[in-house]
Amino acid sequence: MSDTSKTVKPDPALENQTAAAPADDPTAAPVDVIDPRLLVREQGLKGYFSEFKRKVKGGELGSLPVFVGLIVIWTIFQTQNSRFLSADNLSNISYFLSATGMLAIGLVFVLLLGEIDLSVGSLSGLASALFAVFVVNHGVNAWLALIVTIVIGALIGALQGWFFARIGVPAFVVTLAGFLGWNGLMLWLLGSNGTINVPDAGPSHLLSQNSFFLDQAVIGAYLLAGLGVLSMLVGSLMDQRRRRAAGVPFRPTSEIALRVGALAVAAFVSAYVLNQASGVTNSLVIFLAALVIVDFVLRRTTYGRKVFAVGGGIEAARRAGINVPMVRITVFAISGGFAAVGGMFFAGQTQTATLNAGGGNTLMLAIAAAVIGGTSLFGGRGNVWSALLGMLVIQSIQTGLDLLNMNTSIQYMITGAVLLGAVVIDSVSRKSQKAAGRA
Repeated sequence: MSDTSKTVKPDPALENQTAAAPADDPTAAPVDVIDPRLLVREQGLKGYFSEFKRKVKGGELGSLPVFVGLIVIWTIFQTQNSRFLSADNLSNISYFLSATGMLAIGLVFVLLLGEIDLSVGSLSGLASALFAVFVVNHGVNAWLALIVTIVIGALIGALQGWFFARIGVPAFVVTLAGFLGWNGLMLWLLGSNGTINVPDAGPSHLLSQNSFFLDQAVIGAYLLAGLGVLSMLVGSLMDQRRRRAAGVPFRPTSEIALRVGALAVAAFVSAYVLNQASGVTNSLVIFLAALVIVDFVLRRTTYGRKVFAVGGGIEAARRAGINVPMVRITVFAISGGFAAVGGMFFAGQTQTATLNAGGGNTLMLAIAAAVIGGTSLFGGRGNVWSALLGMLVIQSIQTGLDLLNMNTSIQYMITGAVLLGAVVIDSVSRKSQKAAGRA
C-alpha cells in the first residue's frame, strides 16, 4: 500500500487545514488524508532530512550514486597522480566528453521508452562522412552541409522508428541492422582512402579544441556561469509563482536561494578552473545548451510527458489517448539527430572523417553514460542530465587511467564494472520502490 494512503498526524502548524473527527462518531466526516511529503517543508531542515531518508528507503536514489562515484573516482586518481585535478586535465575532460555525450542525450529518449538504439555509433560516423563529402567533394557551404547532415540523421532515425512502431520489428533488431548498414554506407562514401580531411573552418572550427566561447576565454567562462545561474533563478521564481497561484505545494524562497547559491558556487568555481587552462570550449557550451533545451522539452512540455507515459506503460498511454507509434517514431528520430550532431563533434575534434569515426567502443560508452548517469534501462525514469553525469564518470576514468599509463583493456574492464554497478543499483532501486508501493 502506498504511503500516501495512510492517515498521518498532521503538523501542528497545519492543523487548520485538516478537520479532526472523533474516532467513535460514525456520522462524522472522515479525516482528510495528508501526505507527509506535503508537510516536510514546514518542518525546516528536519523536514528535508526526513524527506531524504524516505526517498532513500523507497529506492528513489536519484543522482546520489553518481555524485558519490565521482568523488571516489576523483579522489583515487588525484592521490595516484596530482595532475588529475589540474586545470589542463579538467579542461580536457570537459572537452572530450561532449561528442559521446551528444549520442547519450539521444539515447536517453530511447531508454525512457525502455528500448535501445544500437545504430547511433555507426550513424555518427556516417554523419561525419556525409559532411566531409558534401563540403570537400561537392563544395557545399559548410553550414548548409551541417543542417542537411543533421536532418538526414533524424530521418534515418525516424525510418528505424517506423519499422519498430508500425511494422513491429523489435528495436534491437532494427537498430542492429542499422549498426551494420550505416557503417557499410560510411565505408562506401569514404572510398579506398578511408579518410577525408575536413577544412578547419565553419562548424569544424567551431567544434575544435582551439575554439572558445566568445573567443574571450575569461569573459566567456564567467558570462556563461552567470547566464546559467540567472536562468535557474528566474525559472525557479516563475515556477514558484505559478504553483502558488494554483494552490499546490511550492518551493519556499529560502530553498530557491540555497539551490541557486549552490549552483553559483559550482558554476563560478568551474569557470575559474577552466580559465586557468584556456577557457570554456564551444563544444562544451553547445553540449550544455542542448542539455538545457532537451531538459525543458522533457519536463515542461506535453510531448515530454507523453514520452514518460509511454515508457511507464504502453497500454495505459494508449488508454490516455496518446499516439504511441508517433511518440516512438519521433523518439528514434531525435536519437538519430543527436547521433548526427555527435558525428559532427567527432569530425571537429579530429578535423577528419575516417573509417574509425563512431566505431570502437563509442556506442557502448554512449549507452553506458546514459545508464550510469541514472536513466533506467527499464523505461519511464531518468533525465537528460544523466548524459552529462555519466560522461563525467566515463571520461574521468579514461583520462585518469591514461595519466597512470594503464592499458586500454583495464579501461574497458573498469568501465564495464561501473556500468554493471549502475544497472544493479537501478534494479535494486526499482524493487525497493515496488516494495514501498511507489513503482
